[in-house]
Amino acid sequence: MCHGKEVLIMKYYLDLLMSLIEDARMNLNDSAKYMSLTDPEIIGMSQKLDSLLNEYYSITESYRIAS
Repeated sequence: MCHGKEVLIMKYYLDLLMSLIEDARMNLNDSAKYMSLTDPEIIGMSQKLDSLLNEYYSITESYRIAS
């Protein structure tokens, strides 16, 4: 069970993670407008976004289970 300070840290981290996800999503969408979707750079951006999303969902799921 999370307590006051831990909850604040978790919320701050999730907010930061959401900001990174949004930046990665916008960067991928903007780059995909002028690059091939099979370009290694686009694939790398997509993998980064997937990793961030997986981390977010993993944390939020474990937080729901712990609550």
